[in-house]
Amino acid sequence: MGMLLPEVASYLSQQDDFENLQARVIERILWSFDEPSPKAKRAKVYWHDLILPITNTTVSDDESAYNRVWYQVDDGGYVYSGSVQPVRTILNEPQSIPTRGALGEISVPFTEARIEPDAKAEVVYRLYYETVHWIAASAVHPVDDSAWYALLDDKFDRYYYVPAQHVRLIPDLELAPLSPHIPDENKKIEVRLDEQLLLAYENRQLVFATRASTGGKRLSGKYTTPTGDFITYHKRPTRHMATGDIASNGFDLPGVPWVLYITESGISFHGTYWHNDYGRPRSHGCINLTPQAAKWLYRWTTPTVAPDKHLAYGYVGTKVEIKV
Repeated sequence: MGMLLPEVASYLSQQDDFENLQARVIERILWSFDEPSPKAKRAKVYWHDLILPITNTTVSDDESAYNRVWYQVDDGGYVYSGSVQPVRTILNEPQSIPTRGALGEISVPFTEARIEPDAKAEVVYRLYYETVHWIAASAVHPVDDSAWYALLDDKFDRYYYVPAQHVRLIPDLELAPLSPHIPDENKKIEVRLDEQLLLAYENRQLVFATRASTGGKRLSGKYTTPTGDFITYHKRPTRHMATGDIASNGFDLPGVPWVLYITESGISFHGTYWHNDYGRPRSHGCINLTPQAAKWLYRWTTPTVAPDKHLAYGYVGTKVEIKV
């Protein structure tokens, strides 16, 4: 508890350029503090989805905390990293979409998905940074010539539209398998529930480690991540996950990135954009990861999903061991 993983320490050492680095407020209400500690004096209150420039990153003195990373924001105060999503605002040149479609990643803190390619059309969803979507086609508004992409909603089999500038097309090379020369039987994922850690091994040598968030308690009960041996038999680059009553414990999450299912009931590894608080249980049973960590795992495991395919499903996959 309280230690910094090499992955986190490396990330902090590389953040000497904070140009365009921002924090999207994830919580309904968020306070900044005069010092990187919840016991310090409150400085300012922020609201959900406000975007704050990040000016620095620091580590708190509380060695007992599972997450000691704090961000300094432009007003000089500090916000807890688990309560904000690190984002950037990157605008892209609109491109022609091939007939087979293309994978795209939202590259701004958030964008509004509308039922028509028109800024005045009804908003269907707010799509967030680093969510991944299948782009079916491009469209141009007949009056103002604005460029839009039609995104496939794979849950409800419909389309909605977002400004093309807000989506970065993902090149095929970025999806290339990692360590393809290592036989599947020599790869293994280990999830340690007590420590909320994910470890990846090649030939019994550790090659990747990251914090995770697994099943946690909710208002209506307890959601657990199963223990045992599994394989990553079903993979998708994107999935609209939705179930239940959002007012209680339900959720409606379009564009969940880099999904690796390990059970028929829907337990999976996947990227997460609705929280940034890894190191403690808080999911409905899945293994929540940062989008970057989930993407690494997606590329490193089998089966391989071809760039022009929406999924891979079969009876092969990389070994997974989940233990207490």
